[in-house]
Amino acid sequence: MADWKKNTVHTLDITGYTAEGMGVARLEGRVVFVPHTIRGERWQVRLEKVNKNVAWGRGVELLAASPERRERDCPLMGRCGGCQFRHMTYAEELCAKGQRVADALERVGGVRLDLPPVLGAETPLRYRNKVQFPVAQEKHGLAIGYYRPRSHDVLDAGDCLLQPQCVTDLRRAFKGWMEAHSVPAYREEEGSGLIRHLYVRTNSRGESLCCVVVNGEGVPFGGELVEALRRAHGGLAGVVLNFNTRDTNVILGPEYRTLWGRDWLEEDLRGLTFRLSVPSFFQINRAQTERLYGVALDFAALTGEETVLDLYCGIGTISLALARRAKKVIGAEIVPQAIEDAKGNAGRNGIENAEFFCGDAGAVAQKLAEEGVRPQVITVDPPRKGLGPEVPAILASMAPERIVYVSCDPATLARDVKRLGELGYRAVKAQAVDLFPRTSHVETVVLLSRETNPLTVEVRMEVETGEVKEHPTYKRIQEYVQEKYGFKVHTAYIAEVKRMVGLDMHKAPNAVEQRKHEYHPCPPEKVEAIKDALRHFGLIAE
Repeated sequence: MADWKKNTVHTLDITGYTAEGMGVARLEGRVVFVPHTIRGERWQVRLEKVNKNVAWGRGVELLAASPERRERDCPLMGRCGGCQFRHMTYAEELCAKGQRVADALERVGGVRLDLPPVLGAETPLRYRNKVQFPVAQEKHGLAIGYYRPRSHDVLDAGDCLLQPQCVTDLRRAFKGWMEAHSVPAYREEEGSGLIRHLYVRTNSRGESLCCVVVNGEGVPFGGELVEALRRAHGGLAGVVLNFNTRDTNVILGPEYRTLWGRDWLEEDLRGLTFRLSVPSFFQINRAQTERLYGVALDFAALTGEETVLDLYCGIGTISLALARRAKKVIGAEIVPQAIEDAKGNAGRNGIENAEFFCGDAGAVAQKLAEEGVRPQVITVDPPRKGLGPEVPAILASMAPERIVYVSCDPATLARDVKRLGELGYRAVKAQAVDLFPRTSHVETVVLLSRETNPLTVEVRMEVETGEVKEHPTYKRIQEYVQEKYGFKVHTAYIAEVKRMVGLDMHKAPNAVEQRKHEYHPCPPEKVEAIKDALRHFGLIAE
């Protein structure tokens, strides 16, 4: 039995990767995670943290190197926490990311798909179109750069191979301005100081937009700041101040003021033009976003006759691309400014068949379902936490033919694929796209298709009696109630009454498995109407 203690050294073979890009080895059946290693390598590993069945180690001597190993091309790797794969070839990185997606879908989602190779970038260098630098007064002086791993210590970063050269130049000029005029950095522990973050957005037209986040009402020597930044980058479009005086980790505060120029950039994507303000969400790798959205459009398989619901629509990037191939697109997003941007982007691109609603994705979808909206296709592009717990059932209740799920986190994607599978939507195919080369992040698009058609009546032969019985869908029950009683009933109410009378939920396709707090109890008159429908279809006795 090997010595399973801290600081002991063992010879280990690296067999795979964690979701964060660390190498995985085994020591007599127990798992050891080792950063900056590559599968197929053999290392002398020192155990630095030991739990009962898992340990974290550090490679102290490389005994057998992988042919995929490369010299690190950034002196900050391992110190800033930004990149996890700079020690290997890009091809090996893509293999690791593809395996991560496949493992998540199989182990968490319970589905095994024949996944094509990850769509890699033409270049893994200088692709970020948005950079947010924390600013701090550290022990060794002013630091403008990135947080060290698992800390709020700021590492001063003169350059980063993921950001455009103009961002490096603007950061250098900004730091020079702060030092020349003794402008104080924010001190998180005390809530004092002025400059919290430097935020830079760029576009493919060679322009940049700078936003300075301040713990106050303005900046001293504002004219000198603008002059320094304009000298650093001739494509500077504007300088904006953002005011954040709250004790929070959220970067941006609620108020802005333009110090010079304009407070927006425009970006081109899939033949459309989008206006981006400072808080606008836009994927950070434009070239790969073109490919990501191309996959999503292919999976949607639009003919021009469909109504599409796009949840978590942001500023309308996917919505407007869909609108050019659909009859109608409805977008929903919880951020008010994003919805205003989406409406403006629709107008600028002359798109009239898209409308946008501000609100929580689940709440908007539920309201649309209650109004009888039945999209043929639903697209979702949620944040890293995935769909809210109530959302899958609401989507299923709308009975779309296809759901196209765009995800930035394979684990939450797989969890939601499993939830949707339990509601009658089967994962048909998936494609991973690398929007974040050299980091552990990866985007994935999954197509889910409805296994049975809930707009038709399913007929089954009962083996025991030979009797043909009609097992109606929620849609048929709704139609019966509407025709006989003159009012609509939500699928959640049908599910509630089915439970009330002891029916098995699996007998109705797209059944709503849970009723969340947003649903009010079914009114008595609707309870009786639904019971009448259940009796009509022979699901309960007279």
